[in-house]
Amino acid sequence: QVQLVESGGRLVQAGGSLRLSCAASGRTFHDFTMGWFRQAPGKEREFVAAINWNGGVTDYAVSVKGRFTISRDHAKNTVYLEMNSLKPEDTAAYYCAASFPGSRLPRSDTEYSYWGQGTQVTVSS
Repeated sequence: QVQLVESGGRLVQAGGSLRLSCAASGRTFHDFTMGWFRQAPGKEREFVAAINWNGGVTDYAVSVKGRFTISRDHAKNTVYLEMNSLKPEDTAAYYCAASFPGSRLPRSDTEYSYWGQGTQVTVSS
């Protein structure tokens, strides 16, 4: 079992920045591929970013590439999502998730086994 707790979401103006954190506990953190997803009201949950076990490989959705950065700190058992140049369309509940490692970084939420409770990001125009 892995327990994931997100934090850092809040109201921010367009063009601003936020850093989300996801603290992991339970099974060994570095065993897992980690991902961030988001879900806006009335929309399906969508992939945002993923990072492999050692942080050497990352993947981003087209909509956030160049603006968001995923990273992880094994000493703190934490994965981060640095978000810059935020847009109103980035408004959503953001979730971190853990996936058993495979040959590639998964983008489908069905490939993630553990989820946090989410943190709300609201970007005002």
